[in-house]
Amino acid sequence: MLQTITRIPVANYSNLKARSGYTIKIDDKEIALFKTSNGNVYALENRSPHSKGGVLSEGLVSGDYVFCPVYDWKISLKDGLVQAPDTGYVKTFNIEIEKDIIFVVS
Repeated sequence: MLQTITRIPVANYSNLKARSGYTIKIDDKEIALFKTSNGNVYALENRSPHSKGGVLSEGLVSGDYVFCPVYDWKISLKDGLVQAPDTGYVKTFNIEIEKDIIFVVS
């Protein structure tokens, strides 16, 4: 059986500031894009896994991590895992960059 891959253009790479979050919406999903200081781009669900956590696009980016702006949980941009001693997970999304366009791929 063939699997259909959807590529949704969401932003221009050149418009993203390093170490900042950028919010996009795809259907009913709010997604945070992050561009790290080394130029990598990551896409995560835009909500901390803490029950009273904040919007991740407002968090501080350091290396390949974003910190929840409310509870300071350290979350990996690569795989969405919350770092110990806290626990939890944020959904990640695959992205591709072609020329200057960032695509979310599903």
